[in-house]
Amino acid sequence: MKIIKELVRSDRPTAAALGFFDGVHRGHQAVIKEAVSTGRQRGLIPTVFTLQQSPRTVLFGEEARAIITLEEKLSRLEELGVEQVYLIDFTTIRNMTAEDFVRDVLIGIFRAEHTGCGFNYHFGSGAKGNGTILSQLAAQYGITETTQPRLCFDGEPISSTRIRKCIAQGDVASANAMLGRQCGYKLPVVHGRKLGRTLGFPTINQLMPEGLVKPLFGAYASTAVIDGTEYLGVTDIGIKPTVGSDRVTVETWLPDYCGRELYGETIDVRLHGFIRPEKKFESLNELRSAVLADEQQARRILLRHKTGYTDGTG
Repeated sequence: MKIIKELVRSDRPTAAALGFFDGVHRGHQAVIKEAVSTGRQRGLIPTVFTLQQSPRTVLFGEEARAIITLEEKLSRLEELGVEQVYLIDFTTIRNMTAEDFVRDVLIGIFRAEHTGCGFNYHFGSGAKGNGTILSQLAAQYGITETTQPRLCFDGEPISSTRIRKCIAQGDVASANAMLGRQCGYKLPVVHGRKLGRTLGFPTINQLMPEGLVKPLFGAYASTAVIDGTEYLGVTDIGIKPTVGSDRVTVETWLPDYCGRELYGETIDVRLHGFIRPEKKFESLNELRSAVLADEQQARRILLRHKTGYTDGTG
């Protein structure tokens, strides 16, 4: 997949999906799949236009609270069949009117012959452009356009804002339903204090990247993929109040895994359900008992979700 970080003219005409696409949730997937399908049918490059940073962080100074890392977002786009991504600095387009954007960027740079967006997409200076305006401008310039209707979960539209709120509240089950997959982290394993090993449950430690929405601190039922095999996990996210930590860590115990050390490897950990909030235990023995209880609860959650994790017995 080709990634372009400047507004340079596309080599070929495109079918362009427009959006920030944080999380690449089910609604986003509908927009992208339509552009990919149309592009392939008409011989156009399936293209995504997105931004390097959230407009709200630039316009209002809000803290970045992304659902997934940029690396994961690009990986998800490629999985959906996108062949070209314009990943543009928001400041280069922030003052363009909606018509300027369509004429100079969508037509002039992307060479779009088809475009699409979600029902709540806004663009142009002051976010005055929307799906209706995009459709009108597209017709004016002789290209086709599709605005995807709202996609709902529990009676309300799926949105990145809702998913962030669910993650922050520990409701990863609802977040997963809206994402169409499990939320989680694909991160390198770093050295920890090796305390879990002394307590009988060695863990893999990963550092929460800056700029992501922080889940409710606590223990989660999880899975981790190692060498193509999925293992049950108990993941603790937080600052380890019992032993102390100055960084938010993602610490996962894989009770059924007995393979090699994983330091330096990038491991994909996915969250399936919330078990309990983070707490400070009075002793390491109390902590150990809690983790063992977490394991049993994790197995029940994974069994209920019919994940199909391995217990390592083959």
